Amino acid sequence: MILVTGATGLNGTELVQRLSARGVAVRALVRNLAKAQALAALPNVQITEGDLARPETLVQPLRGVDRAMLISSSDPGMLDVQTNFIEAARNAGVAHVVKLSGIIPELDSPFRFARMHAEIERRLEASGLAFTHLRAGEFMPSYFRQVPSIVAKGALFLPMEDARIASVDVGDIAEVAAIVLTTSGHEGKIYPLTGPEALTMTEVAAKLSAATGKTIRYVNVSPGDAKKARLAAGMPPFLVDALDELFAERRKGKESVVSSTVQTILGRPATSFDEFAVRNAAVFRGEK
Repeated sequence: MILVTGATGLNGTELVQRLSARGVAVRALVRNLAKAQALAALPNVQITEGDLARPETLVQPLRGVDRAMLISSSDPGMLDVQTNFIEAARNAGVAHVVKLSGIIPELDSPFRFARMHAEIERRLEASGLAFTHLRAGEFMPSYFRQVPSIVAKGALFLPMEDARIASVDVGDIAEVAAIVLTTSGHEGKIYPLTGPEALTMTEVAAKLSAATGKTIRYVNVSPGDAKKARLAAGMPPFLVDALDELFAERRKGKESVVSSTVQTILGRPATSFDEFAVRNAAVFRGEK
């Protein structure tokens, strides 16, 4: 039995769908059963309710689980809730925990979530459990946040200067995770996951233009202006500050290194940004 936390989120949903399609018995951990109806309809999927912030609710969901995928939201409580899960998994006798981590986990990073991921990795390694860290780069769907400005102004407004970033398709992350969770030999491994190329935002805009048939340009904005825009849009201050830290790291080129791990594990090239853009052209045109 495989347990997936954060099962209704972006990465969790992708993973549960792939495990289901493989005929693997999967238990999807959710906080709200009402939001899991689509997953509940999938074959081989069992929905279970629990909250990583309340360890007592994890006892029943972890019963009989052999391997687990640890995913949770990037929020102020990420370190605490993932630590709760690691301890609960150890107590339940889980054999192997696979953690979805960040591409640049560093204990002394200026980026708060990089520090949290690094500390969680350290705690998982010290737990005595078999572990695998999947260190994922920027998710390609993060560009969906730019759809309003693309539709209204034909532009991406980001504080990236001319830095490059190696974004990864969430489908590739899920396929790698499914293999790691269902085959042996991945224990103790650290896998950086990126797409096949590192792109500037000018190149991203050009690829979106080609896919949508619309002219989309990249407009570099100052970090201060980006912060003001996020606050004006109603984004929580904690997340605004975290994104400010993240983009500062990206401008240093911290997410520009391309990894071959996806191709090595999947036996095919990682999904390109061109493929992602074409697949989601209607989204970027504002049609759905």
